[in-house]
Amino acid sequence: MSQRFDVVVIGMGPGGEVAADRLLRAGKRVAVVERELIGGECAYWGCIPSKTLLRSPDACHAAERSAGVARPHLGWPELRDYRDYMIRHLDDSGQVKGYEKQGATVVKAAGQLADRTSDGLLRVQAGADILETDHVVIASGSEAAHPRIDGLGPDSGVPVWTNREATTLTEIPGRVLMIGGSAVAVELGQFMARMGTEVTLVVRGVRLIAREDPRVGELALEALAADGVEVRFGRQVRRAVRSGSSAEAELDDGTSVGVDVVVLGTGRTPRVQDLGLDTVGVDVAKGLSVDDHCRFGDGLWAVGDVTGEAMFTHVAKYQGRVAADNILGRPRVARYDGIPRVIFADPEIAAVGLTSAQARQRRIDVAAAEVSLPKSIARPWTYETDPRGALGLLADRSQGVLVGAWAVAPMAGEWIHQAALAIRAKVPLDVLRDQVAQFPTYTEAYLVALEKLPA
Repeated sequence: MSQRFDVVVIGMGPGGEVAADRLLRAGKRVAVVERELIGGECAYWGCIPSKTLLRSPDACHAAERSAGVARPHLGWPELRDYRDYMIRHLDDSGQVKGYEKQGATVVKAAGQLADRTSDGLLRVQAGADILETDHVVIASGSEAAHPRIDGLGPDSGVPVWTNREATTLTEIPGRVLMIGGSAVAVELGQFMARMGTEVTLVVRGVRLIAREDPRVGELALEALAADGVEVRFGRQVRRAVRSGSSAEAELDDGTSVGVDVVVLGTGRTPRVQDLGLDTVGVDVAKGLSVDDHCRFGDGLWAVGDVTGEAMFTHVAKYQGRVAADNILGRPRVARYDGIPRVIFADPEIAAVGLTSAQARQRRIDVAAAEVSLPKSIARPWTYETDPRGALGLLADRSQGVLVGAWAVAPMAGEWIHQAALAIRAKVPLDVLRDQVAQFPTYTEAYLVALEKLPA
């Protein structure tokens, strides 16, 4: 038997949840389909556990940088228990009940498009259920990319972790080889080093966080080096070999690294397989390319990582709002300028807008400035005894507006939003220069950097 709904949401990570909640509050009949856990990657294996794990080692180091404070005890069992509490012990029964209480039909099964009826309704197969609907929102997320490396795999004897195993670990490994140089590698590499692990990062490129300005990667490298993390640039892992109780990863330069665990931080790929997209005429090989309303076909919508557009939780939630509003007849266009990008290392790494290279590619007449925070403002000195931090701004001279910004500093993920809003709203530089910041705050650095921008 088939059931009739206004909207069916396939995938209940952050994007799917936001869309479903908005539609339910508007009185729509909604079915939510989730093959794993309601809350998705972010809630159980991504943002929430990783940031929970990072906080306690950060607090220990923050204490050492504060006058008159001794280093507190860092207890792994207590931190592990709190992490488990934060990820609900991988149990979403409370979320299932919550959505049912809101009036949603919850189907815990893999969902896929089946076909379209003669009168234009979409049909979704979810386990044994057939769900008929006017609209389908696909929020199936992404999965960790797995490079092919000899000797790594379920039968190799060399443990291989993605973010899932790394963020739900029960014991701290002695030696870890991280493959990759972006957010996952930087955050988890620093966390494990601070927990006592011998950490080596193998980076195929020539710098960390290659999608940001080079200066950001330089400062990130300094932070990792201070925690004892070894970074090898321009290298790739060729194979892994186990001999008795030990294992080694062999690199393409002939050297090797002793390992207990290999952690993959090599990016993510949209999860577009097994969604039945061919039944509605969508070429799976191209992924889910959505328009600026988050739509990819008649009655078909997609949000989050599956779109391949700025694969962040906050973008998925934003797209969920956009898609839901359009379904509800409230026309809305998605814009991706001014989206912040944060790596929760210590110090935090935050960026927004264009990099210098991207601005040059767009033939923007660029003005750039970088300021050292300890040399420019008071807040770093009141915050820690060994102050750190830098802020960089990028402006369009002809338009008189900011087009990019980055910061590597304590709490940068919080105060990068001033630049994010300025970029999104195209706030004139003269207005930004006239803004009065609270003293003493890190936000004061914006005025220093703005006044340093070449005319």
